Amino acid sequence: MKKLNVLQFICSTGFYGAERWVLALAKYLNPQEVNCHLAVTLESNNDELKIVGEFNKLNGSVFQLPMSNRFDLKVVDRLVEVIKSNDIDIIHTHGYKSDILGLLAAKKAGIKIVITPHGFENGLDYKLRLFIWLGCQSFRFADIVAPLSKALCNDVRGFGVKEKRLVYVQNGVDLSEVEEQKIKENTLKSVGDNKRIGFVGQMISRKNIKDILDIFESLAGKYPNITLSLLGDGESRVELEEYTQSLSHKSRIEFLGFRDDRLELLQSFDLFVMTSTLEGIPRCLMEATAMGVPVAAYNIAGIDQLIEHEKTGLLAPFGEKELLLGYWEDLLFNQDKAEQLSLAACEFVNANYSGKRMASEYTTLFQDLVKG
Repeated sequence: MKKLNVLQFICSTGFYGAERWVLALAKYLNPQEVNCHLAVTLESNNDELKIVGEFNKLNGSVFQLPMSNRFDLKVVDRLVEVIKSNDIDIIHTHGYKSDILGLLAAKKAGIKIVITPHGFENGLDYKLRLFIWLGCQSFRFADIVAPLSKALCNDVRGFGVKEKRLVYVQNGVDLSEVEEQKIKENTLKSVGDNKRIGFVGQMISRKNIKDILDIFESLAGKYPNITLSLLGDGESRVELEEYTQSLSHKSRIEFLGFRDDRLELLQSFDLFVMTSTLEGIPRCLMEATAMGVPVAAYNIAGIDQLIEHEKTGLLAPFGEKELLLGYWEDLLFNQDKAEQLSLAACEFVNANYSGKRMASEYTTLFQDLVKG
């Protein structure tokens, strides 16, 4: 069988889970079987895309496509040109906007399309909700829809995707950077009785970070030695920072934005927390468990595929902040329990979510799709 040319296409707004997922897949695809390339849109809010620099370290080509507005349909013709001039067999899209543009380009160029939903946004912006709705409609016309989680598979079925076009490939990540960081001396680790609680991810509505701030505010009154570190950026950051100014313990909360030493900071956490309303299978949570950081979170779909209550972490029903506060306290100050759960979580994620296994399954999917 001839080597396949696969074009990963993403309308990136930063360096989040979807971007890192694309890099993990590209890194572990067998270059003897698949040439993996990347296409990204250039928009007013993404002048410097880290995914471009990281992808350039791999073997594939990168194509940057300028957009004159938020949803520039001229990109479709630019994509078609890339597809034809590089003999692309399959376009693989990530995100509602790339799904729509990628589908139009695939149909126009006469190639196959694979769509991977990474999760759904629940923002209130009308235009955003319209774009997301259109992106979800595109699922029905894709050759394959491959969601990141079983819960997302059920969501996709609700948009009319036929079972023969729905494929579940269990998520995987590149944990090699985590392993490299674990053997390094960490200069950021809290000393003495000090404890650092942390979160890594996009600051958007579905991450529900305000609950993290509320729980910390309650716990910080009881323990003067705890701090909260929030890594990431997004459209909700300004609002969250303004809300933090109303809190009594604001001086112990830090918004760190994007950091090149993200993994070193993650390693320094005594507890990793999440209060999301919606998730796929969060990469940041995989990295936290692989790093050996204990986890307390709301029990929602996606998170429950990584964390089992009282076995690999502690999960509270969604919205039960008082119960989750107790779990934070338990993992921060019961060292034996925290170590037992974090060790089990680390073993689980390494056994079940490797990037190499995921890439092997995608290679088979790509080959079967072209043959079929």
